[in-house]
Amino acid sequence: MTAISYSRPFRLRAAALLGAAVPLLWSAAALAQPKTVEGRVDRLEQEMRAVQRKVFPGAGGAVVAPEVTPTTAPPVVAGSPASLPIADLTARVSAIEAQLAQITGQAEENDHRLRKLEEAYAKLTAAPALPAAGAPGGGEGGAAPLLSTAGAPTAPPRPAQGTLTGTGGQSIVARNEQVAAIERPNTGNAALDSYTYGYRLWDAKFYPEAQAQLQATVDKYGKDAVASRAQNLLGRAYLDDGKTATAAKLLYENYRLRPTGDRAAESLAWVGEALIRLNRLKDACLAYDELAEKFATGMAANVREMMTKGRVRAKCGA
Repeated sequence: MTAISYSRPFRLRAAALLGAAVPLLWSAAALAQPKTVEGRVDRLEQEMRAVQRKVFPGAGGAVVAPEVTPTTAPPVVAGSPASLPIADLTARVSAIEAQLAQITGQAEENDHRLRKLEEAYAKLTAAPALPAAGAPGGGEGGAAPLLSTAGAPTAPPRPAQGTLTGTGGQSIVARNEQVAAIERPNTGNAALDSYTYGYRLWDAKFYPEAQAQLQATVDKYGKDAVASRAQNLLGRAYLDDGKTATAAKLLYENYRLRPTGDRAAESLAWVGEALIRLNRLKDACLAYDELAEKFATGMAANVREMMTKGRVRAKCGA
């Protein structure tokens, strides 16, 4: 193979071009990356400013600060040593334990009070009928719709004490006429009309008829808002009729089944009154304690007054 020979002028020009290219390549490699850390930081700052102008543009080219900014730590006062992390954690755990103990104590106290009330309610439910005292028909032995056996025929209404002087069929007819004179409301609200009619019977002191009407209202409209008022008045009708134990049971049932009803607090206050009349003062105090606990705020003035006087009569103390 024959070697190619170059002339001297050609070789000189090639050497000159190569010598000029080497510094250019070296400078390009040097310019490809910053010479110092400061240069790199400057470049990053420029890029971040460019990004900020894109993300948070303002009027006239002004930079708008972002809405979410990092929170600044509070300044540390010179000379005040920082607490150890374990000390802070121990203090927080101790505070949580103290709060938990307080909550547990309140829960146990409420549970004890509720248990006592349930025991009193069980005693009332299992208590035998009290013998009639004073005039005939004034005690617990009279017929009551709530205590009648299912399917058994309803006994004829017992004349209210002091209402009638005659006896026999003539007195019954006269009483029926008086009851028939009580106007039945007809507003289109069947539940409210049923309760209102029971209220009018109670207000006229036709207690047995009021009991039957109000019991029918509770049975038929037990899920309606009027049921709280109906059973509360039903308990009062039995209380006014001298049937104190039955009244206490009905009133407590109203509170237990409808704790947020219109007459829940009032029923609990009347439970205390009924228990006082039964000479069960300790149970009455439990009822008043429950009333004060559950209805501390928003209790009606007449209910609060009733509770205050009842606690004095039952000797509940502070």
